Amino acid sequence: MRRRTFLGTGGAVLGVGAVTLAGWPLLRSYFSEGKPGELLSSTAKLPEPYQVPLPVPPVLEPASTSGTTDSYDITQRVAELEILPGLRTKAWTYGGTFPGPTIVSRSGRRTVVRHRNELDQPVVVHLHGGHTPAASDGYPTSLILPANGSYDAHRAAQDMAGGKHGMSMDHGTMDLAEGVRSYTYPLEQRAATLWYHDHRMGYTGASVWMGLAGFHLVHDEEEERLPLPGGERDIPLMITDRSFAEDGSFRYPLVDPQFHAPGVTDAYMNGVLGDVVLVNGAPWPVHEVERLRYRLRFLNASNARLYKLELDPQPEGGDAFVQIGSDGGLLAGPRRHDSLEIAPAERFDVVVDFSRYRPGTKVRLLNRFGDGTTAEVMRFDVGSGSPADDTTVPEKLSEVVPLDPGRASVTRDFHFRGSAAGWTINDLEYQPGRALARPRLGQTEVWRFTTNFHHPIHLHLDHFQVVSRNNRDPGAFDHGWKDTVDLRPAEAVEVVVRFTDYAGPFMLHCHNLEHEDMAMMGDFVTE
Repeated sequence: MRRRTFLGTGGAVLGVGAVTLAGWPLLRSYFSEGKPGELLSSTAKLPEPYQVPLPVPPVLEPASTSGTTDSYDITQRVAELEILPGLRTKAWTYGGTFPGPTIVSRSGRRTVVRHRNELDQPVVVHLHGGHTPAASDGYPTSLILPANGSYDAHRAAQDMAGGKHGMSMDHGTMDLAEGVRSYTYPLEQRAATLWYHDHRMGYTGASVWMGLAGFHLVHDEEEERLPLPGGERDIPLMITDRSFAEDGSFRYPLVDPQFHAPGVTDAYMNGVLGDVVLVNGAPWPVHEVERLRYRLRFLNASNARLYKLELDPQPEGGDAFVQIGSDGGLLAGPRRHDSLEIAPAERFDVVVDFSRYRPGTKVRLLNRFGDGTTAEVMRFDVGSGSPADDTTVPEKLSEVVPLDPGRASVTRDFHFRGSAAGWTINDLEYQPGRALARPRLGQTEVWRFTTNFHHPIHLHLDHFQVVSRNNRDPGAFDHGWKDTVDLRPAEAVEVVVRFTDYAGPFMLHCHNLEHEDMAMMGDFVTE
């Protein structure tokens, strides 16, 4: 199909979506507003911004190592945390912290993570951005049941299939582990900022909102040869939004607070937005920096919120953010931005040179897509003096070999739609075990995504490259290897991908977690 025809197809998809909106007034209002999500306000007294120091998640030490493998143990459990000053929040955690501990691995060295589930709900773990065999990818019905024995296969299936947003399934698509499961990550991939989070069918939004997310960083020799900032000046920043009840507990609009039916109440079907912005689990924190270059690894781990990040004041001459990496690791060369638009699940690896600011400057990180409390993110307080800086950003960062869409053997279309039938891909609600595509390993393919609402689209197993957006060149934030691409209403994006190494079932889905939980997912099976 020629590109001109493709753009016409995108328009046709929008037309179909517009027709179905007439039958669902709530969706019609989402479209007219042109925004992802609905605000859920806190009833707790909120602190003033910039009162809390930025926490950096601890790096997890291996439980054991061998010549080829590092093994880790993580217990998923409830912990009471002080997120808002003076209040206690009961969170679901990896090892007692939110975010969970950071795992640091080397490319090509196997990492095994043993998860024990001491929560009272089943869980699944997905390494987002990992090039991972199907058995360890976190398929949404590959559950770790609670270690206390409170769940069996029947109850687990019933809770995922219950209510109006439950997804049809049979027990044959379930893979159950009693209390403990080990995930094996070969990590035959480039250095990159990955993250791990819950992926249980129908309940990912609630589980991540409650705290189940953490960083997994991969390093390699190519990256380490570059004179980039490291050590304490290489900072992972997980940005999330949350809402809090008066007693400090998380507010989340589950349709069934007892977890017997998935999804959220109708008002929040387009995504849940909080009014408290957390960075590494702290509300609007502040971080002291020297007048040096810093590497900031931005991750949008929010359920539905889109951010436009911008420094205030801007440094003289602009180009505050020097982007060096994307979801799948280093770019070929740096790209300079005054602001960054970052959708749920996307990562942007940037360098900021704070020597461009006068000593004592207080530099706010703002969200230009927010208002009120969500317009502020965090603050950097610039120190005095002019310390020597031996870091720089080279004009060549990495060898990024482009995939040639002209050599694609297959072109596939995936239409992400909201309608009276719910959130669907190709007019189908998710059903475990039903494959939307069967790509062959080693074969280059073009996948085309179209939308009638706002959807950040995530592909498991392998990263892709964006070929075009709306029949034009890729956008400013589409460069490099990606695993998540943001589509606005009535947009069309082509990506080129080659699946490698691992046969089996993998996932394609919207990473607005409320959309995902209400059936906007699909299987593909590599062969």
